[in-house]
Amino acid sequence: MTGWTAILLAGQRPGSDPLAAHFGQTWKALVPVAGEAMLSRVAKTLLAAPSIERVVIVAQQPDVLFVGDCAWIKDEPRITTALSTSGIATSIASIAGTVTAPWPVLLTTADHPLLRVEMIEAMIAGIGDADVAVGVVGQNTLLAAYPNNRRTWLRFRGEAWTGANLFALRTADARKALIAWSEVERDRKKALKLIRHFGPLLAVLALTRLITLAGAMRIAGRRLGFRAQPIALPFAEAGIDVDKPSDHALVELIFASSRPG
Repeated sequence: MTGWTAILLAGQRPGSDPLAAHFGQTWKALVPVAGEAMLSRVAKTLLAAPSIERVVIVAQQPDVLFVGDCAWIKDEPRITTALSTSGIATSIASIAGTVTAPWPVLLTTADHPLLRVEMIEAMIAGIGDADVAVGVVGQNTLLAAYPNNRRTWLRFRGEAWTGANLFALRTADARKALIAWSEVERDRKKALKLIRHFGPLLAVLALTRLITLAGAMRIAGRRLGFRAQPIALPFAEAGIDVDKPSDHALVELIFASSRPG
């Protein structure tokens, strides 16, 4: 399938972002990595991917981001913008499947400067007939390349996983996933409510590591009315985003050693 829309999330939570403040910036997306703002790097990578037809940048104030390294974005005909609303899922749901961002949709974030075209194409090639796919990187894959890197790991039978900040929404049924996501966003600190979203049996299986990530997603998706699956990416760098200064330092080292893009 060709003609994918990439939604590039470039907003931030209310108040000062700690990483942006550390680098003297107002907006996290404008923090430079290897001499170029993260937003500019990710946008260029998306435009270079053969399967991506258009890019929609979503932020609270998109226009204020198009300065310095990102000034070129204003004149790029394949890029449009949309305003973020009260939550990530709600913001995506407001444009996904519309003229602004027609299906199928690939989501990623501006703080993923290590994103490469082959990661994007692997996500799109791997979704198959699923409505929703989540990009993940296995602990063994990531730590083999970067043994000192600290990530949040989700532990399931056979492997622990970290997110790759890549989500593929192939069909209109993916809107059901966005609705569920928006509810989880509101309840993410309330464990009992989270369990109710997916059912106690699935929660027990996940907590006791008696089920694989793919199995858990398949059951959760079926319960909510869509087909869901993880896509295990073989790229260690897909699991590294830039949330804190130590992440930034690691990414700078990776760029310095590999000289990508």
